[in-house]
Amino acid sequence: MDIKKIIESRMGENYSLHYQYINRTLVQVQRIIGFDKIYTRAQGAYLFDKEGNRYLDFLGGFGVFAVGRNNPKVKKVIEEVLDLDLPNMVQMDSALLSGLLAEALVKRFEACGASHLNAIFICNSGTEAIEGAIKFARAATRRPRILSLTNSFHGLSMGSLSVSANPYFHEGFGPFLPGCEHVVMGDLNGLEHELKKGDVAAFLFEPVQGKGIYFPRDNYFEEAQKLCRKYGTLLISDEVQTGLGRTGKWFGFEHWNLEPDIVTLAKALSGGYVPCGAIATRREIYQRVFNRLDRCIVHSSTFGRNNLACACGLATLSILEENNLIENSKNCGEKIETALIGLQKKYDWIKEVRVKGLMIAIEFGEPKSITGKMAWKTIHSMDKGLFPQLVVSTLMSEHRILSQVAANNLDIVKCLPPLIIGDEEINYFITSLEAVLEELKKFPGPLWNLGTNFLKAMKSQKTDG
Repeated sequence: MDIKKIIESRMGENYSLHYQYINRTLVQVQRIIGFDKIYTRAQGAYLFDKEGNRYLDFLGGFGVFAVGRNNPKVKKVIEEVLDLDLPNMVQMDSALLSGLLAEALVKRFEACGASHLNAIFICNSGTEAIEGAIKFARAATRRPRILSLTNSFHGLSMGSLSVSANPYFHEGFGPFLPGCEHVVMGDLNGLEHELKKGDVAAFLFEPVQGKGIYFPRDNYFEEAQKLCRKYGTLLISDEVQTGLGRTGKWFGFEHWNLEPDIVTLAKALSGGYVPCGAIATRREIYQRVFNRLDRCIVHSSTFGRNNLACACGLATLSILEENNLIENSKNCGEKIETALIGLQKKYDWIKEVRVKGLMIAIEFGEPKSITGKMAWKTIHSMDKGLFPQLVVSTLMSEHRILSQVAANNLDIVKCLPPLIIGDEEINYFITSLEAVLEELKKFPGPLWNLGTNFLKAMKSQKTDG
């Protein structure tokens, strides 16, 4: 099989193939919002289509491409491992590369003051890491319940979905895992009310919530940790998106000087090449799961310790450190936040700016001008989730910037650019966003007509079964 020849001869059939054999509803949406591009190449912070047009990637594969797309150092490591013809996934052995990745992760936690996280379980994805964390917490405490926060998102497999507090993703999939309940961020009384019942295995949280980029501005997490310690409940930090530099620190929990009992990782750990996830925990918790010789594989993952994934994880950790990408994430985030606050003062469409490293949310709200109010109310009467999609689609169609709507029916645009970006990418993004904000002033106008066209397209296309 000549895979290069196959790709060259069939490039351009992408969306027809997906419509026919994969998710045709997604294809319909991509076509409506103008995201049906044929990308043929990617490098660093950019995508390129078959016409050679360059797109600034401020979506980053939902946070996967921390070290950029097709990072040459990661690619080189993969090629070197393949050339070695190593035995892979023997299963009844302990392979070197998975041991080396576990060692590297533990050393990284030690450097961040979390030396208690000294045992690693390697898996494939974020949702799988969350599933394992739930099992670890229950096994260690012999308690049934898991608490998480409202507005949380922890994955889409059944256990992860059960601890996610988002009705949009729940619809049609219940009933969910029993014992999973949600508390409000900031409400310590509500948290303690549940913890004092004595049956909560773990309190699970995202340091920065991915759906909307929400995080406490006070000491909520520190006080929540104290309550967990008081009532014997484990603390699980979901770092699937926030971990490995995304928030301007190696791990999101560092912003609040926390000491979580379990941490989940994935996304960036893959290097953008081979899916890789991990659970980090205390050795005593780990051993309560694998508590007898006959239970040595009571929790396992067929592909979890594969050589290529572990090599990518090792390469990623090395690149993040050698290239000072954690510091770059912090510095670039501060520059973006300053620039966005400047735009907020100039354009009252922007209600709030929330930035933690390179997790960026721009929340929009009803403006003060009469024309602006009219436009805002008109578009929201048509569809509650349409406004941020207009911004995202215009950034794509007019400026070739890939971003995303943060969540269903929220007026929030979210960006997760690679940690390798610099002033060129920041300036282009801010300039382009300002151009979109200027377009919003023109009501009626082309940008607003786009919303009407979206709705007409959606109504005209039925979802095929």
